[in-house]
Amino acid sequence: MALSWNEIKDRALNFSKEWADTSNEEADAKPFLDAFFDVFGIARKKIGTFEHRVKKLSDADGYIDLLWKGTILVEMKSKGKNLEKAYQQAIEYTHGLKQHDLPKYILVSDFENFKLYDLESPLPASPEGGGVIEFKLNDFVNNVQHFGYILGYQKKVYKEQDPANIKAAELMGKLHDRLEEIGYLGHPLEVYLVRVLFCLFAEDTTIFNKQQFQEFLEQRTAEDGSDLASKLQELFQVLNTAKENRFKNLDEQLADFPYVNGKLFEEILPTASFDTKMRQALLDCCYIDWSKISPAIFGSMFQSVMNPKERRNLGAHYTSETNILKLIKPLFLDELWNEFESIKDNKNKLPEFHKKLSTLKFLDPACGCGNFLVITYRELRLLELEILRATHKSGQQVLDVNSIILLDVDMMCGIEYEEFPARIAEVAMWLIDHQMNMQISNEFGQYFVRLPLKKSAKIVHDNALQKDWEDVVTKNELSYIIGNPPFIGHQLRNEQQIKDLELVFNDNKRSGRLDYVTAWYLKAAQYIHGTKIKVAFVSTNSIVQGEQTSILWGQMFKQLNVKIHFAHKTFNWSNEAKGNAAVHCVIIGFANFDISIKRLFAYEELNGEPHEIIVKNISPYLTEGKEILIESRSNAIHSFPEMAKGSQPTDGGNLILTKADKDELISKNQKLEGYIKNYLGAYDLLNNNERYCLWFADIVPELLREFLKIDFLKQRIENVKKMRLASPTPSVKKDAERPFLFTQIRQPKECYLVVPETSSSNRKYIPIAYLNKNVIASNSLQIINSSSLYLFGVLQSKQHNSWIVNISGRLKNDIRYTPNVYHTYPFPENPNEKQIKAIEEKAQNVLDARLQFPNSSLADLYDPLTMPPSLIKAHNELDKAVDLAYRQQPFTSEAKRMEFLFELYEKYTADLFTKEKVKKSKKTI
Repeated sequence: MALSWNEIKDRALNFSKEWADTSNEEADAKPFLDAFFDVFGIARKKIGTFEHRVKKLSDADGYIDLLWKGTILVEMKSKGKNLEKAYQQAIEYTHGLKQHDLPKYILVSDFENFKLYDLESPLPASPEGGGVIEFKLNDFVNNVQHFGYILGYQKKVYKEQDPANIKAAELMGKLHDRLEEIGYLGHPLEVYLVRVLFCLFAEDTTIFNKQQFQEFLEQRTAEDGSDLASKLQELFQVLNTAKENRFKNLDEQLADFPYVNGKLFEEILPTASFDTKMRQALLDCCYIDWSKISPAIFGSMFQSVMNPKERRNLGAHYTSETNILKLIKPLFLDELWNEFESIKDNKNKLPEFHKKLSTLKFLDPACGCGNFLVITYRELRLLELEILRATHKSGQQVLDVNSIILLDVDMMCGIEYEEFPARIAEVAMWLIDHQMNMQISNEFGQYFVRLPLKKSAKIVHDNALQKDWEDVVTKNELSYIIGNPPFIGHQLRNEQQIKDLELVFNDNKRSGRLDYVTAWYLKAAQYIHGTKIKVAFVSTNSIVQGEQTSILWGQMFKQLNVKIHFAHKTFNWSNEAKGNAAVHCVIIGFANFDISIKRLFAYEELNGEPHEIIVKNISPYLTEGKEILIESRSNAIHSFPEMAKGSQPTDGGNLILTKADKDELISKNQKLEGYIKNYLGAYDLLNNNERYCLWFADIVPELLREFLKIDFLKQRIENVKKMRLASPTPSVKKDAERPFLFTQIRQPKECYLVVPETSSSNRKYIPIAYLNKNVIASNSLQIINSSSLYLFGVLQSKQHNSWIVNISGRLKNDIRYTPNVYHTYPFPENPNEKQIKAIEEKAQNVLDARLQFPNSSLADLYDPLTMPPSLIKAHNELDKAVDLAYRQQPFTSEAKRMEFLFELYEKYTADLFTKEKVKKSKKTI
């Protein structure tokens, strides 16, 4: 039984008195150190050896006074000797030790003075730096806490990317690969590795004795690994058996292991097989300090070793702790801490608050390896620790730590599609629970461990979109739903995922346009209907942009009365792992009831920190304002010419020419010059890229026959025909009859406006341009059959760009401009002649400013770093003219600008609805 800190302090006082007056003649390191470790209830003989021989750098023999492998090295000197030299001598000794035997601490003493060096501290090894603790014998009682490590107590430092995590995952990966190679596969392999993982953590976090698992392997198994599998099988059976039910003649080393239970070791698995290398691989795993690895991230990293293709980017798939906190803090944690701060000095309210905390229940319906649940539980346990500190701050003795801890892992529930991460999540919850129990133990001076395991997180292995969540946790019990469901775009869904979406959306035909993650949003909204349960999910930002917004949030708002309580606007969801591609994400917290104060977190830079805005309401586009949805429309809400995609070749590149191709063809037949046109896509428009195309829209048959005598041209047309005939699309197959024409021809007959379909979000304005009728616009340009300066001016303004940024979809983080963005844009209402002329004048100034730089591309001109001052000035003047056409009062913020545009859109669409209703009524009459 471990000693409490009060008992240790009593022993420390007696130790100091006993050795206070020791003379140099009486000083003997062996009894001194025996008595020293006995203060902590540790039998010195079980942990280390005296006069441990090592080879120094000089190749001479050295003798360490006491070495506890992997923990502490002690060097004793006579009274008055230089302890700094003793430390240097101890450091020299470490060069002769194996990597896994290296100590974490060095203690040097002359029987009167002590110096304890923390070799893993990032601080300098000096009293000023903090890497060393100095004290005298008579002050030992006030320094015993610094030796907490030898009792298993430690302060956790959570790192999002620690090399130890990578090393641990790699070592487990080697063991996994070898077991798989010999034919130990599937479910047994997964459970087997989870058990090994638990044992590795257990011996480094005081669930087992220090190095107990390692010593069992080293001392009780053969070097060739021939009996390792049977010994592990025996160990697993022991860990699953209560001490009173174990065999009476059980090996002493096995009998010393605790009873774990928790069903982790219950299932009888097939016996594995090991060899020398596999045994060494397992021992190498033991030599890692697993106490340094956060359960919050090891699960996902460990899962990634299961897939060798993913292993080169270890760490790329776990959810960073920082990002998890972005979700749980505004969802519930900030509120709980604020409540605690308001009542922490009230002895009557503290117990009520503590009880409330213990009744909370959480569900992650796509929990993976449990990252969200682990971090959530850890943060709640840290809050519980503060409650206990406040409750017992007068210093009164706590007789039983177990009686004051109310929170346990069964408050966490999860659903996971794959079995292996589900099992990892269960173990991760036990491990974080134990780490938090160690903090409580350290605080209150009592060793507390929950063994045997009686409770566990409820992690269900199932399809969350088909499973009834009430079978996992009832609505009456549940407090919060959290998580980051799968990031799978609508074009990447497999057949099963399409069925899942159809099931949740009740065969809504428009669900085919939705990303997979939207099903979790809708199912959560259905589940919480009529309750006070709050939800927050991470998802790709596509669900608050473009067409998906109206489909998803239309049901969420109109049918299920959801209200958004907080949101993080687009940011990069990433970590520091090599090769990890960032995903552009949002976090949305919602419920089935309203609150008066809502929180919106916006980012100046996608990788930066957010700034918080308090708002009255949050729109589905994550702006301040009403819950207005921009519906997809085939016709515009304004009277300007409609927008369409440019002409589409569907030709496999065969109708498109380089300048060299063009010159070669014209050299063979001058008549071709009138049928080879400049051809621009979005990239070409923005970067002055020169391309051409074969344009035979108005050609007469005899001329086409003449051109087809040119082998190059004949081959190109034949290639188009073959490509179209091979297409699964019927309309494309039919167009194989006319392989010399584009499949979709929308070329205007006069000068026209074009907008690139995709444009960098870094630009303040999307560059819009005029094209001559003889320049063919590809389908990556949006075209408007108009040369109106007024239309150009409004579309090139800040007002229109604000609409684009908030309404349009995204391709990665590039803006994707579609006709619907234009068709739904609310132009100024009834501008007068003066306002129209002002916009036209300022629009021309923008065009003139561009002409000052004839060799610069639009990409050069609109790059924020290289945009010329004259062009910036012209745009600023245009912005003012357009703003005045909307209203006299200036827009003080982006939020106010969007609030105004949404209200104007609502007015225009209400008017349209009324007109359409009148038309229908007249038809009826």
